Amino acid sequence: MRIVVTGSIATDHLMVFPGRFAEQLIKERLERISLSFLADGLEVRRGGVAANISFGLGRLGLEPALVGAAGLDFAEYDAWLRTHGVDTSAVRVSTSLHTARFVCTTDQDQNQIATFYAGAMAEAPRIDLARVAARPELVLVGADDPEAMLRHTATAHRLGIPVAADPSQQLARLDRDQARLLVDGARWLFTNEYEEALLVERTGWAKDELLGRVGTWITTLGENGVRLAGRDAPELGIPAVPTDRIADPTGAGDAFRSGFLAGTAWGWTQTQAARLGCAMATTVLESVGTQEYKLTSADLVARIERAYGADAARAAEPRLARVS
Repeated sequence: MRIVVTGSIATDHLMVFPGRFAEQLIKERLERISLSFLADGLEVRRGGVAANISFGLGRLGLEPALVGAAGLDFAEYDAWLRTHGVDTSAVRVSTSLHTARFVCTTDQDQNQIATFYAGAMAEAPRIDLARVAARPELVLVGADDPEAMLRHTATAHRLGIPVAADPSQQLARLDRDQARLLVDGARWLFTNEYEEALLVERTGWAKDELLGRVGTWITTLGENGVRLAGRDAPELGIPAVPTDRIADPTGAGDAFRSGFLAGTAWGWTQTQAARLGCAMATTVLESVGTQEYKLTSADLVARIERAYGADAARAAEPRLARVS
């Protein structure tokens, strides 16, 4: 299956605050916040939701096409992605703007405060998905410039290409009509638990009505795993792959999407695909950064076996044998 992943391409500046954000907030003064957190460390990493998801798919052997806008500083990042199996030929490279930047601080309870600078992402609406060289069999529309997200969604529907809607961080910027256009008719809809509630508020559609407009709604629940819901199937919960070595939560949701979409491309059931997604997410949780994790066939199979049993591991092993 030829998968195109659209969305942000960015660099991540990740810091760790050794205390708790909640202890610095005064309930009666929340309308005027002026805080500075002294961080213990700084990691500068590659990121952006589309790049992260594409990287994971590339590591699993799928050769995805990345569609997004990057800046004049993209050359090294481009080489990294191509080395790891990502087709970057459809990336628009700005001649005047820097690649988007995500700045995030994580406290000791894994709470995060972040800021995102769009940079070259502002040029994403100029990309025409219809001109991507090889016609895709699936388009994931990830967080990007809202105009670009709407354009890619409309183009995919017009061309009859299945859409995986993943508005994530951009939900807060969308109005009702935009939110509805992005999710209506999607074969898969990805949110986390907070975004699930926000999507209901943004669209003005009740959860049941939303379920009637998409194929499967996939909600990531952190340490509680993943929930799959569909209009024609009972709700299904997939437990997380456990770990006691959490290093950084950034990018775990993107890794889940990589695993789930890979399983889907291989013709796996949604349960099997979600299990692989959970194994990928935990692998990223144990690493600082979104694309610095180590991935091997043996490790993925072992994680699946520990969490879901020997039968699940045996079913996954033939495909995962290609991972290196």
